[in-house]
Amino acid sequence: MQNNRLDRLVKQKKLFDMKKQIISLICATALLSSCHIYKTYKRPQDISTAGLYRDTTEMNTTQASDTLNFGNLPWQSVFTDPQLQLLIKEGLEHNSDLRTAVEKIKEAQAPLLAAKLAFVPSFTLSPKGTISSFDKGAATKTYSLPVTSGWQIDLFGHLLNPKRYAKATVEQMKAYQQAVRSQVIANIANMYYTLLMLDRQLDISEQTSVILKKNAETMEAMKDAALYNTTAAGVEQSKAAYAQVLASLSGLRQSIRETENALCILIGKVPQEIKRGILEKQDLPQEFSIGIPLQLLSNRPDVRAAEMSLAASFYNTNTARAAFYPQITLSGSAGWTNSAGSAIINPGKFLASAVTSLTQPLFENGVNIAKLRIAKAQQEEAKIQFEQTLLEAGAEVSNALYQYQTASNKVEARAMQVKSAQNAADYTKDLFKLGTSTYLEVLSSEQSYLSAQLSEVSDTFDRMQSVINLYQALGGGRK
Repeated sequence: MQNNRLDRLVKQKKLFDMKKQIISLICATALLSSCHIYKTYKRPQDISTAGLYRDTTEMNTTQASDTLNFGNLPWQSVFTDPQLQLLIKEGLEHNSDLRTAVEKIKEAQAPLLAAKLAFVPSFTLSPKGTISSFDKGAATKTYSLPVTSGWQIDLFGHLLNPKRYAKATVEQMKAYQQAVRSQVIANIANMYYTLLMLDRQLDISEQTSVILKKNAETMEAMKDAALYNTTAAGVEQSKAAYAQVLASLSGLRQSIRETENALCILIGKVPQEIKRGILEKQDLPQEFSIGIPLQLLSNRPDVRAAEMSLAASFYNTNTARAAFYPQITLSGSAGWTNSAGSAIINPGKFLASAVTSLTQPLFENGVNIAKLRIAKAQQEEAKIQFEQTLLEAGAEVSNALYQYQTASNKVEARAMQVKSAQNAADYTKDLFKLGTSTYLEVLSSEQSYLSAQLSEVSDTFDRMQSVINLYQALGGGRK
């Protein structure tokens, strides 16, 4: 009988050793085959950053490497108007979109904290008590005060990759916040300079209206005095020109009011008058170093957000791969109880237990395979979106550079036009006084001069706007 018992013990030991070897073999094989699960994200080698944007002087070329990137300048160095700086500061503090972006970061940080705490053992207190009585007998009371714990050992990235995914998501939200910040700065500057442009156009139009009103009155007096063959048609034309400019004043004032209200909303204030400088005293940078495409990658928040989305999808794919490998969990409990099977012990005794479990998925009805395929497809989608973001970033920089060059050329040409129109208006007045020109020619020259002045102001604004667009396109406005 003792021999049979000994044989059983030997067989059980061999069976235990065999199971141990099988489990060790499974773990070792899985560990070797899952090394890539622990790799950190690296930008794919087939994504090129060369030739992202074109030079403004030669076709089909890229901008040369510069030592200074315009986008690296703090916004205070770009926008030096004191009133504009105050508005930008208010906007960065009170803009609703920017405040929402801050909350989105907090939302993303919560899962990251949970992912970090997943590495720490969990503890649960589960007190339990019962009172029972049989056939009206004396009641028996039992109790237990166990503390249970569980700890998952992360051998195959079940916890590591979700943590990295959450961290990449936080970085993506931070990049989103920076994109909103840059957009807020650019929008405030654009609206501010729009106000200055409208102020200048209103001033020019008001001065012109005074001149045209006086001209209409002069024409009326000359017709009554029968001087210089002044006709009723000429008088009416002068009045019509005056009325046209007078009507434009109302439109300009309405545009100023609407722009002020829009700017107030942008900086989180109730609609009110905006204190501001004048267009002629604005001093914006005129020479730019935009940097090489690699700098563009690190500066633009939308590019960084797209890459963090790709990184998050990379770790999500690793998480889907990790589902094919075993999970090892250590669990245990310890506490006091007065229940020892069928007996009641008073006082209670200390009770402890420990369990190790290994879960190896075998057949999950294709669920894990489907999840992995979805994750791979989503990773490829993120890569495509990242590449598209790079292309769009390069196009924006190229467009902003060309816009500035074009606007600068227009400003120079428009200055010549304004000077010539002014001279023409002065010469026509002199000829009219000598009786060798008609008043209609004087009126026409005045209208040409007014149009040239308004266009010059508009071109100046376009050049200022191109500076803002280039600054934003290069990721300017960072903290």
